[in-house]
Amino acid sequence: TIAMTKAFEERKNFITARLANIKGIIWNKPEGAFYVFPDISSFFGKSFEGKTMNNSYDLCIYLLENAHVSLVSGEAFGNDDCVRISYATNIENLAEACNRIEVALKLLN
Repeated sequence: TIAMTKAFEERKNFITARLANIKGIIWNKPEGAFYVFPDISSFFGKSFEGKTMNNSYDLCIYLLENAHVSLVSGEAFGNDDCVRISYATNIENLAEACNRIEVALKLLN
């Protein structure tokens, strides 16, 4: 429906703008579906509590454990420098997830 199409467009615009403001994330414009696929490779080699981020899988596990946000490793989609984030939820949930991701990423050094 037109209402759902508009809602997903708003969600896409929200999450791409929000991710663009998180230092270290390189985002690209989503071409379809309801996912974004930002490059998070700038965090590789960084650590938290003795755990080093070597790839997108490590970063996804770190964010799940420390930010309580579930992402999918880009390795499953042919690019280990990226993660897959769904925006098939409301703006409030997306805002909270982005806030948690940003806080957790700032803890890496």
